[in-house]
Amino acid sequence: MKRGAAVATMVAATVAFTACSTTGSDDEASSSDGEMVTVTTNSGEVEVPKNPAKVVVLDNTSAETVKAFGVTPVAIPKQLFSSDQLTTWVDDDDVKDVGTHSEPKFDVIEDVEPTVIIGGYRFSKYDDDLKKIADASGGAFIDVAANDDSEGGRVAQMTRQTEALGKIFGKEDQADQIVAEFQAKLDAAKQAATGQTVFLANVSGGKIDNGAKRISPLTAPLNVKDVFAGDEGDIHQNSGLTPEAIAQANPEWVIVMDRDAAVATDGEQATPAKAVFDAQEAFANTTFKKENHTVYLDPQFYVREGIQGYGESYAQIAQAMGSGN
Repeated sequence: MKRGAAVATMVAATVAFTACSTTGSDDEASSSDGEMVTVTTNSGEVEVPKNPAKVVVLDNTSAETVKAFGVTPVAIPKQLFSSDQLTTWVDDDDVKDVGTHSEPKFDVIEDVEPTVIIGGYRFSKYDDDLKKIADASGGAFIDVAANDDSEGGRVAQMTRQTEALGKIFGKEDQADQIVAEFQAKLDAAKQAATGQTVFLANVSGGKIDNGAKRISPLTAPLNVKDVFAGDEGDIHQNSGLTPEAIAQANPEWVIVMDRDAAVATDGEQATPAKAVFDAQEAFANTTFKKENHTVYLDPQFYVREGIQGYGESYAQIAQAMGSGN
């Protein structure tokens, strides 16, 4: 989608930031006296206004943490932020809709004159464009999205991400608490995972397919063995994997991501992942079916993926594998 005509003018001359805002931290209506903090991002260290007044949140992996800090952004991608955890943002008419990562509305982002843009992850290909918009409004652009390629993998990066956001919003203690709660759930899952074989499943288009590309970062810290290791598939396309092939692999456990539920639009009724699995006659004699060893992740896992969603998933795995049911 083409950017608004205002970009050229804004990039050419920095617009002075105005502190007035109807959104922002619940306990701080505007940025704090020009105070800056330095945070580590995916592109190095960046100076960011502390307690920024106008925050645009594009990264879904950061969103729930920002919300937990009591911050209401001025703009978000509402279709992407469709999970139950972010309903109050989506339903708030004062929070502008920037479109999707496929067709972002740059003019909306420009118009709100952001103090901070939290980008990256699904919006990472627009990092340079978003940085220009932030610079033009006298603000800052950051990409603190957790990724699998950085040191320590997804888990370590989610911790770094949470701590960086806590520093920006003056919520360091709350960030530490979020990390501690997450770590406890991860530790419990690690204790329960003792080498079990698993199939990492994705239900998309009413079909069961290989979901390792999206789920393997979740299971990477755990002692489990993917029966289709080395083949991550493509969660957006049909790989041709059949129920018979899954049955032949005979995993002890299945961990399921319901992509259909996460991407269903208003008026669409997706068949629940459990119903799709229950309909498969090929699974009748598999270990996971006979032992009831299937973990269905939060239906919104596909669009959450932050430290909260991962923590809840580890708690599910710990409870299921720890009890054997």
